[in-house]
Amino acid sequence: MRLDKYLKVSRLIKRRTVANEACDAGRVMIGDKVARASTPVKAGDIITIQFGTKDVKVEVLSVQETVRKEEAGEMYRYL
Repeated sequence: MRLDKYLKVSRLIKRRTVANEACDAGRVMIGDKVARASTPVKAGDIITIQFGTKDVKVEVLSVQETVRKEEAGEMYRYL
């Protein structure tokens, strides 16, 4: 699954266009590399998102195309 779509489906970022803009600005990293919106995401990846002065670091637990709102938090784990 593409990174921008994963961020939207997992509800880490509210809209896919916002996720796309964050990737283009270089504020999203997978591992230690700056990631583009089209970068594939798989279970076990570590994603770091910069929100202003705060960094959010999560580990991808599962990748699903669609998920209910209540289950979105089960797709990742905060580190």
